[in-house]
Amino acid sequence: MTPAKDVRVLVVDDNALILDLLMKGLAPHCQTSAAADGADALLKIVDDPPDLILCDYRMPGLDGRQLYEKLRARQQTRHIPFIFLASRSDMEEKLRPIVEGVEEFVVKPFFLKDVIRRTKKVIDRLALEKLQNRAVRPGVIQGRLEEMSILDLMQSLEMGQKSCQLTIRRDGEACEMFFASGQCADAKLGSLQGEEAVFQVVRWPAGEFEIDFNSTASRSTISRTTTGLLMEALRLIDESQRDAASIEGVETAG
Repeated sequence: MTPAKDVRVLVVDDNALILDLLMKGLAPHCQTSAAADGADALLKIVDDPPDLILCDYRMPGLDGRQLYEKLRARQQTRHIPFIFLASRSDMEEKLRPIVEGVEEFVVKPFFLKDVIRRTKKVIDRLALEKLQNRAVRPGVIQGRLEEMSILDLMQSLEMGQKSCQLTIRRDGEACEMFFASGQCADAKLGSLQGEEAVFQVVRWPAGEFEIDFNSTASRSTISRTTTGLLMEALRLIDESQRDAASIEGVETAG
């Protein structure tokens, strides 16, 4: 089981179609369970608390905010993070004052892929925290890129505002990246330094990773945010793939 699949998410929505779509969309990324309304969710959470709750706000009977408040009042469930699905008016009037424990506010109507993408970021962060809790050495966690990609790792470190050293190894090569409060401050891969090292290692589909939370950045060679760094890396990958396709097309035509 991959680290992310070890994360349990409860999806709560009284619309059966939306509930089914969310469950199917999240299934590849985590363990999912469903609740048809707030009261059903409360019973399931008290019996077996999940790691994350993805919850519609407007539901008959016990609505999303009431569910949130009831769980926050119990010591055993007050720590469970929420992602709320709500209309813009409900969000502004009733949900915005809520800050503690709410990871995301998703405005309805929404695109399913956007909800899954935003939820997956939280899932990856929770998976990283679980790995950290099970670390063999204090403050050091290890894994494989087949379980958690470099993109997922870097996004998780940014979301968790972690300071650490992330080392990626493959075929005798090693890239060292240093994070300060979630921002990638420095990187080196052989003779490559800074952003160029990151742009190269992000292309690695397989390998091993180690995160050492006892080690911190001693210099800064990167000015972009972690998100900006990853967006530029993906742009460069997309650009190189288009160039390769163009060359292949020319050779085929020749």
